[in-house]
Amino acid sequence: MTAETTTAHRVDPYAALPARPVDPARFTDESTYRATRLPVELASTLIPDAYTAPEFFALEQEKVFATSWVAVGFATDVDRPGACVVVEVGGRSIIITRDRRGGLHGFHNVCRHRATRLLAPDAREVGKRGRIRCPYHSWTYDTDGTCLGAPLFEGSGIPAGREEIFDTSAAKGFDRADYGLLPVAVDTWGFFLFVNLATDPGPLATQLGDLPERFLDYQLDRWVPQRRRTYDVAANYKLVGENFMEYYHLPSVHPELNQVSKFSDHYRWQGTGMYTGMCTTPVSRNTEAGGWDGLRPLSSLGRQDADSGRFVWLFPSTALVVLPNHAFVLLSRPIAANRTVETAVLLTHPESLDDPDIANGLDQLEKFWDLVNRQDLEIIEKVQQGIENPAYRGGRMCFRFEEPLHRFQNMIIDRMVGIDRVPAGDDDSMTRVFPDSA
Repeated sequence: MTAETTTAHRVDPYAALPARPVDPARFTDESTYRATRLPVELASTLIPDAYTAPEFFALEQEKVFATSWVAVGFATDVDRPGACVVVEVGGRSIIITRDRRGGLHGFHNVCRHRATRLLAPDAREVGKRGRIRCPYHSWTYDTDGTCLGAPLFEGSGIPAGREEIFDTSAAKGFDRADYGLLPVAVDTWGFFLFVNLATDPGPLATQLGDLPERFLDYQLDRWVPQRRRTYDVAANYKLVGENFMEYYHLPSVHPELNQVSKFSDHYRWQGTGMYTGMCTTPVSRNTEAGGWDGLRPLSSLGRQDADSGRFVWLFPSTALVVLPNHAFVLLSRPIAANRTVETAVLLTHPESLDDPDIANGLDQLEKFWDLVNRQDLEIIEKVQQGIENPAYRGGRMCFRFEEPLHRFQNMIIDRMVGIDRVPAGDDDSMTRVFPDSA
C-alpha cells in the first residue's frame, strides 16, 4: 500500500469541522463537542478554541466560574473578626471576611454608592474599627455587609457640628438597609475557602461529593499554610489541570519525581463528585534528587492513608495533593485564554508544628515541589504554543492514562452547554492501572 493510499484511508474525527472559526454560538452547542463526548476509548480532546479563543474564555468565565464553587484561599486567612482576603473569581473582585461574631461572609468588592473598589488585592484587614470604608466618599460598611452610611469623617477637616450635611440618614427616599454590600456565597471545607457567584447556588457538599468522607481521617481543617509561591504561566488554566491529572508524562518530564512516584504504584481513586482523583501507594522514600519526605507523618492515619498520596483536581481550577506528612495546593486563576496565575502553597498538619526541624523539612519539600512545578510549567507552555497553531485540530485520548482528562473535559462541556450534573465514581474505591503488577 502506498503512502498516499494510507493517508486517504485515515479517519480524522475533525475532518467535518470548519477551520477553527471563532463563533461563540458554537461554544454552547452540544454538537461542537461530539468527538469528546464519545466513550474515552474512542474520544478526542476538547476543541483547541477552548484553550485559545478569547470568546471561549469569556463564556467560560460566566458558565463555569460564575456557576461553580471555586476554591480561592484558606480558612486560616480569615481566622478572626475583621481579617479578610480579596480574591478574584470569574473576573470579579470578592471580599471574604468574618463579622464580629465570627460569621463568614463574602461580598462583591464594590461600593453601593458609585461602584468604587473598596479594598486592595493585598488587603488582610478590613479597616479601622473593623469596618469597610470606601476610599472615594467614605461610605462605610460593617463586616456583615450592613451599610452604615457615611457618618465617619475622622481627620476629614469637616467643621465640627457640620457632619450632618454628609449624613445619609437625611437623604430623601433612601434607606441604608437597602444598600448593604452585595453578597456572595462562601463556604469552607477542610482548609479551603470557596466562593460561588451564582444567585442561588446549590450546597458545596453536592460539588464535593464523597471527598469529605474520603479525607475524614486527615482532619484537614486543622492543617496550616506554611509556604507560598506565585507563578505566572503562559498557558490556559485547563492545561495546568490536565497535566496534573495524568502521569503519562512523568518519565519524560519529571525524571526526579518518576523515582519517587512509580508508574506501577498509581491507582485511579475516583468517587462521586466534581473532581478527578488518583492515588500513589506506597509512598516512596526520597532519592538524592529529593522527594516527599521531610516532615514526620500524621500519627492518627489509618494503614492505607498512612502510606498513600492522594492527588485531586477540584473542579474547576484547584490541585490538591495530600500526603501523610504534608499537603500541596495549586490555586490556578485564569487571567486570559493563554495566561494563568498559580499560587502554590505548602501546608502542614498540627503534629508537625512542634517539630524542631520543621524549617529544614519545609525547605526540602518546597525545593522539590518547585522543581516539579517548573518542569510542568515549561511543558504546558509548549502545549499552549502548539495548540495555538491552526493546523492542530485536536488529538486522541490515551484511554489508560488520560481517562481523568476525559472526565474533566466533559464537566467543562456540561457547563458550557448548560447541563448541571455531578459525575458518578467507580465501583471500586481504588483501581490499579497495571493489574498484572500487583
